[in-house]
Amino acid sequence: QVQLVESGGGLVQPGGSLRLSCAASGITLSGNLMGWYRQAPGKERELVARITTDRRTWYADSVKGRFTISRDNAKNTAYLQMNSLKPEGTARYYCNRVPAMNYWGPGTLVTVSS
Repeated sequence: QVQLVESGGGLVQPGGSLRLSCAASGITLSGNLMGWYRQAPGKERELVARITTDRRTWYADSVKGRFTISRDNAKNTAYLQMNSLKPEGTARYYCNRVPAMNYWGPGTLVTVSS
């Protein structure tokens, strides 16, 4: 069955950086349109970045120029490099297919605070 395990979150000061990872099994990331989503407290989950099978990328306006999505086919792992983090980036981050499957991993919590 599909498993997606996100990691790399933590507490970071505004302006800092984090690199999130999404280790996948039961699904080949390179054969799917994959994305990173986030859900802030009290808000709906939103898509912030996606990568196509041929590595074309798209970003939400709120993260464009600061976040970079990538994929390592050999490791079947997706990444989200987050730079210049802002307090409004505090959320639980998830990876999933686009559009999302019914299954969701545990996510990884990112807290941006001084």
